[in-house]
Amino acid sequence: MSLVSLVEIQNEQFKKAITDSLRLISYDFPSNLRNIVIKPNMCYYWDYSTGYTTDPRFIASLIDMLREQISPKVHISIVESDASAMKCRYAFKMLGYENLARLYKVSLVNLSEAKSEKVTTYVGDHSFNLRVPEIIKNADLKINVPKIKYTLQGIKITCALKNIFGCNPYPQKFIYHPKLEDFIVAVNKVMKFDLCVLDGNIVFGVQTQRLGLVMASADPVALDSVAAYIAGVNPKSVKYLQLAKKEAIGKTSFIPRGVDWKYFQVRYPKRGIKSRLNSSGFDIIARLHLESRLGLD
Repeated sequence: MSLVSLVEIQNEQFKKAITDSLRLISYDFPSNLRNIVIKPNMCYYWDYSTGYTTDPRFIASLIDMLREQISPKVHISIVESDASAMKCRYAFKMLGYENLARLYKVSLVNLSEAKSEKVTTYVGDHSFNLRVPEIIKNADLKINVPKIKYTLQGIKITCALKNIFGCNPYPQKFIYHPKLEDFIVAVNKVMKFDLCVLDGNIVFGVQTQRLGLVMASADPVALDSVAAYIAGVNPKSVKYLQLAKKEAIGKTSFIPRGVDWKYFQVRYPKRGIKSRLNSSGFDIIARLHLESRLGLD
């Protein structure tokens, strides 16, 4: 079983919550780190207040913590790729990452424009040809900073594993929809990240809500399994989680540390008749629009 920490954010003290979450899983940074890659979740052009994208303030706190614990001179790159309905050159600006990069002196990298190499991998009986960006391949430390989101259909939930789908540099990602769950696993096989730190401060379920959660794990499958439970989804019903387990990407069994995950499960804006009735018409329309694009980011 893999360790997964759950910490409640107090007074938006992100750095303390991140630090506590890593302490709970006894995570030690490797020595002699020079290059770090951070992959936030950027979904279309909806900013962090929607619960659909990683808060740049959360990333800023993570950067502060990394420089304090590793070195002020460590080089940090924030990466994302173009998608069918999103271009990085606009998303970086609209979602607050251009300002972040300027203030914190970090690099913004559009993976769709970066150097990459072709690789072939297999998931079950299916083979996949894809490209691995050199910046990810050569990084000393790769950190995945996802969001919890669930859908009313399709793959049911997206979190750490789905966030790495965005590292695929090919922009027209809709072509992978027929085998989306297999492809999510394929991308995670060839681009293994070292650490997952979940930004669960503001989440989007049936409606947007502050959850105040940070989770951390070195195992994306275990973290996604906890996220599924929090969102009211049984991990056993999520095909790509079971595929990822079978492909030895991680474990669906976990040892929780910190706050009981059921505390957050009760507060998460889950699907259901009561939740739907409490949602405004705007929330429902926004949700339908966002879900129509969910597989495209």
